Amino acid sequence: MASTTTSSTNIKANNNGQNYTFALTVLTSLFFMWGFITCLNDILIPHLKAVFTLNYTQVMMIQFSFFTAYAIVSLPSGMLVEKIGYKNGIVIGLITTGIGSLLFYPAAAYQSYIMFLGALFILASGITLLQVAANPYVAILGKPETASSRLNLTQAFNSLGTTIAPLFGSMLILSVAVKTAEELKSMTPDEVTAYKLAEASAVQTPYLLIAAVLFVIAAVFAIIKLPKIEASEVASSDGNGSFDHHHDSAWGYRHLVLGAVAIFVYVGGEVSIGSFLVNYFGQPNIAGLKEAEAGKLVSFYWGGAMVGRFLGSYLQTIIKPNKYLAFNAFVAASLVVVSMLTNGQVAMWSILAVGFFNSIMFPTIFTLAINGLGKHTGQGSGILCTAIVGGALIPVLQGYFADNIGIQHAFFIPVLCYMYIAYYGLKGYKPTFAQ
Repeated sequence: MASTTTSSTNIKANNNGQNYTFALTVLTSLFFMWGFITCLNDILIPHLKAVFTLNYTQVMMIQFSFFTAYAIVSLPSGMLVEKIGYKNGIVIGLITTGIGSLLFYPAAAYQSYIMFLGALFILASGITLLQVAANPYVAILGKPETASSRLNLTQAFNSLGTTIAPLFGSMLILSVAVKTAEELKSMTPDEVTAYKLAEASAVQTPYLLIAAVLFVIAAVFAIIKLPKIEASEVASSDGNGSFDHHHDSAWGYRHLVLGAVAIFVYVGGEVSIGSFLVNYFGQPNIAGLKEAEAGKLVSFYWGGAMVGRFLGSYLQTIIKPNKYLAFNAFVAASLVVVSMLTNGQVAMWSILAVGFFNSIMFPTIFTLAINGLGKHTGQGSGILCTAIVGGALIPVLQGYFADNIGIQHAFFIPVLCYMYIAYYGLKGYKPTFAQ
């Protein structure tokens, strides 16, 4: 899952040599939680699709509601954090996410799809605020020279959350087989009532547990002491690629703008694939799996991203990041094409393998895009964070094609996304001032 990072050069911390191991441990739990919650959408999609008898376009409004929060809430969150401080921002972000989780209870009780979408937007707004507030802490909780390794560590825990979530969701949310209209007609009123309660509880229980955990973490953050952070302007580098004197805005840098498009299509492509996996594996020509079994396999998609992130952090020390990005994008596109053109185990495992090659894309695009921005780095980071809205729009587009040309053929959308990312890794990343 996408997770923004903040350069340690942008922040000063009054840590006075203190040991913040405990604070870093608690902070890492945030990355795990928002990865876990975000990936749980992949399990929520097939469940709500069946409950409300939705088509693919309609059910992708789940991702639309969730990722639209990044576009709407990112900039206001930045302003809020500047006023109330990073620590308070984290606490409010946790409470907001917890409230969003609690709203799943009445949404399930009233069987209201609109209420689910509203709850998801509130939940995602809290996660957006968490990202804006939490990332700077990772950079300053320790020595500046080890900031990069701390960011990699938190990213790995984010991936751990996305790996565990499908297993958790499959056991709880997909455990209740959704009845068809015909099956409900053949049941007695008491049986229907019992079934509806079980169906609602399948969603209510997991999100009540999540809310409880979030509120506990919020209480811990309200109590513990964290370093004070002061924003500091990034100075221009001395001939090291920074050329911020060319323009008064980050929008003046072509490689940043192209990078924002790359972030948009990357998040969109990654989320689109994850969103369709359960239904895709249920297709008779692919695996013919029941939802609960298919949901467990989604862990391989996100688990691959976790393994790839660890491996990629090493490989990028011996391979130029832009070339590694282009290579991964070409392989990801090829794997999706293979899945589109085949059936059975080959189609299933080729699409799951894409997760491994997704792993390094977001942080690599992010780093390449802000290269050389100097004092405009902060604005550039905000632009890239807003581009995460691709996760809201591209799944809906793929849903439209899935309804009209079939779920397997609709995967041409992520192929196009990966081809653009490959272009960015080969050409678009080059720091060129946009005239």
